[in-house]
Amino acid sequence: MTTVLIKQATILDKNSSFHNQTVDIKIENGIITEIAKEIITPENATVVEKENLHVSQGWFDSSVSLGEPGYEDRETIANGLQVAAKSGFTAIALQPNSTPIIDNQSYIKFVLDKAKNQATTLFPIGALTKNSDGQDLAELFDMKNAGAIAFGDYNKAIQDANIQKIALQYVQDFDGLVISFCQDSSLKGKGIVNEGIASTRLGLKGIPTLAEELHISRNLFLLEYTGGKLHIPTISTQKSIQLIQEAKAKGLQVTCSVAVHHLVLNEEILSGFDSRYKVAPPLRDEATRKALLKAVIDGTIDCITCDHNPLDIEHKKLEFDMAKDGTIGLESAFGALGTVLPLDVIIEKLTNAKTIFGLPQNKIEVNVKAELSLFTPNIESIFTKENILSKSKNSAFLGQKTKGKAYGIFNNGKLITNN
Repeated sequence: MTTVLIKQATILDKNSSFHNQTVDIKIENGIITEIAKEIITPENATVVEKENLHVSQGWFDSSVSLGEPGYEDRETIANGLQVAAKSGFTAIALQPNSTPIIDNQSYIKFVLDKAKNQATTLFPIGALTKNSDGQDLAELFDMKNAGAIAFGDYNKAIQDANIQKIALQYVQDFDGLVISFCQDSSLKGKGIVNEGIASTRLGLKGIPTLAEELHISRNLFLLEYTGGKLHIPTISTQKSIQLIQEAKAKGLQVTCSVAVHHLVLNEEILSGFDSRYKVAPPLRDEATRKALLKAVIDGTIDCITCDHNPLDIEHKKLEFDMAKDGTIGLESAFGALGTVLPLDVIIEKLTNAKTIFGLPQNKIEVNVKAELSLFTPNIESIFTKENILSKSKNSAFLGQKTKGKAYGIFNNGKLITNN
C-alpha cells in the first residue's frame, strides 16, 4: 500500500464539506481515506509539506498541443504531461495538430497508449475533418469509441457552412461535442495582428474583429438550426462575448473559452515586433482585455485555457509576419492568472472545464479518488527562462509578473511536485 499525507493544506472546493478549511489529507492507493485537522503520520508515508499549501480539484486544460507524433522536437507526450503535472494540471485535452493529424481511431489509440501510466491524464480531441482540411468529416464515431472527447480542427475555422451543419447534426447521435475555432479566412486575408491603431502605428497588416464575430454568428445560427453542442475556443472580442451571451439566453448548448494571454496581455506589447507575442487569434486592445476578464467573472466565458502550443525556434524566431502563431503556457498559467483574477474564479475556471467535455469531477471528500492540484496563491515573482519546463521555449510570458505558484499534483496514484 502506498500512503501520502498532505499536511496543513487549505481546501478550495465549493463541492466539498471541507471547503476553506485547513486540514491534513491522507491518501492510500490513490483514494482519500481521511481528512482531519491533524493526522498522525503513518509509517512509510510520503509527506507533503509546502509553504501556504492549498489544494483544489484537479485543473483541466481544454487546449494543449504537444507535437507527438511528428513534431517530437517541439514536445513529446511524456515530457508534455510531466510539464502539465508540475504546472498543476491533472488532465489536458490534446489537440489533433500533429503529423499525421489525429483524424482516425488508430491515432487516438496511439496517443492514449503514449500517455499511459502518467500522473496527468490525457484526453484526445479528434480532428473534425480529414487531415483538418475542412473538406470531409473525419471518422468521428470511431474516434469517439476509441476515446476522443470532442472534435475540432485546431486553429482552423470550417469555412464551408454545410460541413459545419452536418457535423453538428451527425454528432448528436452519440452526444458528441463540436469545437469550432472561429475566423472568416476571407476577412482575415493576410492579416497578422489586431486591426486598429496599434497595427497602423506598427505598419502590420490587421485582422478585423469582424473576422471572428461573423464566423461566430454564423456558427450560432447553424447551432440554432441543428441543435447539438458547440464549444467555441479562445474567443477574443467584445462582440463575440455579446453573441455568446445572447445564444445562451436562447437556451443554445454553447460554451466558450478564453486564452490566458488574452486576459493578461494586450496589443501594446507588440511594439518590439517580438514574435513570441504572435498568437491566433491576435492580442487585442486594452478595452477588450478588460471586457474578457469581466466575461470570465460573470460566467459568459465558461473556462480558461493556456492554449499551449510549443513551436521550434526555426518557426518562431523569425520576422514577425513570417513566424508561426502560438505560445507555450502551461508553466505560466496559474501565476499569470493570479495577477488579473480572484483566486476563487481562477480555480472555478480551471476545474469546471471538465463538465463541458462530459468528464467526471472528483470532489475532495473521503472515499473519493484523489485528483488534486497543489499550489500557493500569494508568491510573487517574475517568469523567466528557468521556469520553462517544455522542450520549446516560445513563451509570451517571459519577463511578466506572476502571483501564485503551482506546486504539482496528486493524480492516478502518483505524486508529482516541483523542487
